[in-house]
Amino acid sequence: MINKDMKIIVASGALLTFVLSMICLFFEPVCALICVLLGLSVTGIFIYYTKKRYDALNELNNYLSLICSGKYDLDIADNSEGEVSILKNNIYKVMILLRTKNELLERDNTYLSDSLADISHQLKTPLTSMMVMTDLLKEEKKADKQQEFISIIETQLDKMKWLITNLLKMSKLDADTVDFKKEEFSCREALEQSVKPFLITLDLKGIDLNLDIGDFDIVGDSGWTVEALENIIKNCIEHTDKNGELRITTKENLIYNSIMISDNGCGIAKEDLPHIFERFYHGKNSSSDSVGIGLALAKIIFDKENARISVTSEENKGTEFEIKFYKSII
Repeated sequence: MINKDMKIIVASGALLTFVLSMICLFFEPVCALICVLLGLSVTGIFIYYTKKRYDALNELNNYLSLICSGKYDLDIADNSEGEVSILKNNIYKVMILLRTKNELLERDNTYLSDSLADISHQLKTPLTSMMVMTDLLKEEKKADKQQEFISIIETQLDKMKWLITNLLKMSKLDADTVDFKKEEFSCREALEQSVKPFLITLDLKGIDLNLDIGDFDIVGDSGWTVEALENIIKNCIEHTDKNGELRITTKENLIYNSIMISDNGCGIAKEDLPHIFERFYHGKNSSSDSVGIGLALAKIIFDKENARISVTSEENKGTEFEIKFYKSII
């Protein structure tokens, strides 16, 4: 009996039994004997059940020590009744929660490691190109060649700037450090604003822009929504040949309003469709300049706004993205 409270209770019980036995002995020896036997029985029963309860608590303490050391494969579920059983089940729930958190943490660490490797690879290419161009620029005497090298360096710098900017945006979104506004804004205005940066590119490639858009209100952050739409439009343009077509339409029904952005370009291979919203993913029809984060960023933004983006595609026929803005969150 190493527990202090238990010692006090047993000593108090023994003292009370002794006193009552002495009093009974004064009147009748048989009563004193019965009192002693009853006192010993009650004390024995108390000691037995108390020891059993403390053994259970000690077992739970050992479980907690194992959980703290990182062992989450313990079978401590208990369907019996009592406060110890309730405590045991609650510890089991905590263990399952910690195991889940630990698995998610390990997955995040793996993902972070892979992402850093991908980022390093993506930055290495333009950096290497700029270093080569810089060395050539030092030795080149012809003005036209110098201008060509400078143009290549500027292109690579723009690529790096775009990559780093979007990686920072994705990091902020992942960390939930971005406050998304919840305000109504015009779908038509958002689409017109999204298309504007690509008008020159569309003209140079001879791509026809067909707009068949209504006007409904979207509840969300207009700035981030335009950002996501721009990334989808950019992806469609990159995969559309000269004299192709970019089509943007809208649709309304009782459940949701949707935006469809489609092209008649090279399309997406069937095996690539489940992965196109993954970061740094490159399908077999990806352009050489594709980094693989534009669509991933768009999906994160739409998820934050409780919108859903889906894609259908057929090789050599084109691709269509559909963004659904539900009228009530489901």
